[in-house]
Amino acid sequence: MTTSDTAVPEPSPEQAALFARVRRMMLIAGLTTALAICAVLIAVGYRLFKSEGRAPEPVGDTATLPKGARIVSTGVAGDRLVVTLDVGGITEIRTFDAHTLKPAGKLKFANEP
Repeated sequence: MTTSDTAVPEPSPEQAALFARVRRMMLIAGLTTALAICAVLIAVGYRLFKSEGRAPEPVGDTATLPKGARIVSTGVAGDRLVVTLDVGGITEIRTFDAHTLKPAGKLKFANEP
């Protein structure tokens, strides 16, 4: 025997039983963790692929403008639809929620007298 070799005594029957029990518990914990990770990945994949093929629901609504109003421009800012109006020489900006088309705000610009 050389100096780098170490003598490992054979485990007693109680120690062997304990080692086997610890291995079994580690196997159960590892399989449970793997099963949980698979379940999460399946759920995320399902939600990702299910929503990908779905078309957005059409939203139909009619916004009434003041008499004589003219739409100058439209645009999108984040989750808002922005409509710029010219109402008798006064500029007005109206914002709507892009998903529901419900009014979100109104801003009027007028010259000082």
